Amino acid sequence: MKKQSGFTLLEIMVVVVIMGMLASIVSFNVMGSKADAEIRKSKIDIKNIQQSLDLYKLDNSRYPTTEQGLKALVKKPVAAPVPKNWKKGGYVQELPDDPWGNKYQYANPGVHNPDSYDIYSYGPDQEDGTDDDIGNWKSDSEGDDDDY
Repeated sequence: MKKQSGFTLLEIMVVVVIMGMLASIVSFNVMGSKADAEIRKSKIDIKNIQQSLDLYKLDNSRYPTTEQGLKALVKKPVAAPVPKNWKKGGYVQELPDDPWGNKYQYANPGVHNPDSYDIYSYGPDQEDGTDDDIGNWKSDSEGDDDDY
């Protein structure tokens, strides 16, 4: 009789288990990176919206009201107070959604910035008023490790 060569069932199972462990480690690291990237994108979007709001204020001597909202950066508001020097073409071409598919929130005056405005995202849990909300009132001392 000839001896057949090949892998035993035990050898194949060991390889499958090792590959499964490697896949779980890699996916865990990738998923953490995705969450971090979404938070960073949200912070960058908020900074860009703040810059557009500052340009709006330079032209019109005030920020849009809460009722006018961030849409005032795209289309000239018709609700009072109507801006007198609104820049033709707008201050942004379109407003981005946050990384979780929701609109950025705007309040003037802000709850967290009563002398100014709040811009924020509901964050990963997509619920208002929770610890993971991402807004222009957060500082490095509150656990933010970015330049935000």
